[in-house]
Amino acid sequence: MPRTLHKPAGLTVFPPHRDAAGDCLLARLLDEEPARAALDWPEGFAGGIAHRLDTSTSGAVVVADDPTELEWLRSLFTAHRLVKTYRLLAARSVPWDHNRCTRPIAHARRRRGRMVVQRGRATAHRGRWYPAETSFQRLGGDLFQARMSTGVMHQIRVHAAFLGIPLVGDRVYGGGDPPPHAPEGVVFFLHHVGLRGPEGFQSAPVPLPAWAEVPLRERGDR
Repeated sequence: MPRTLHKPAGLTVFPPHRDAAGDCLLARLLDEEPARAALDWPEGFAGGIAHRLDTSTSGAVVVADDPTELEWLRSLFTAHRLVKTYRLLAARSVPWDHNRCTRPIAHARRRRGRMVVQRGRATAHRGRWYPAETSFQRLGGDLFQARMSTGVMHQIRVHAAFLGIPLVGDRVYGGGDPPPHAPEGVVFFLHHVGLRGPEGFQSAPVPLPAWAEVPLRERGDR
C-alpha cells in the first residue's frame, strides 16, 4: 500500500525553483530510500510522490511504492474518486456552519499564480474553466473542515474566499497578513488531514498542528 509522509509547513514538496539541491520533501524521502531514485517515475512525480501541497500547507502526502502503484493512484485522482480532507483557519466570521461551493475555477487573466471563481459569463480569466466542488463545515470558532474530490490549483483557498472565509494569512485571496504568532513556515493556515478512496484505501494519520485542533469546548460528534 502507498506510504503517507508528513509535510511540515514551509517545506516544498519538490526542489525549490531557486535551488535544485535545496531541502524539500522529495530530498528527505530519497535520503531515507535512495533506491527510489533509480525507478522510472513519470515526469512530475519523482520518488513516487503522487500529489503536491502548497509550501505553507502542512499535512499528509501520499507516496507510491512503484510506478504501477503510482499509476493506480493517479487514476483515482483523475477520476475524482479520492476525497481529500483539510482544516483551515478563517480570517472572517460568517453566520453559517455548513456551506458548499460548486463554482468552476480558472487562472486569473493578468495575475500569475492566482485563480478566480466563475461569478458569471463575463468573469475575466485565462484558459479553460475547471470544474470544482468544495464543502465546508465549522468545527469550532474560526476553525473549518473542507472536503473535495476535485483538485484544482488553490481550490480550497479560492472557494473559501468566495464564501467569505479567506484563510488567515492568505494575502492573495483577502485573508490579510499572517499574524505575529504564526508558527514557523506558516503563511496561511491550511492543513491536509488526509484522503480516502475506494476499496478501503485511506492515507495514514499525520500529526495535527496545534492551531488545527478542535477547541475542547467545541468538541463532540462531528
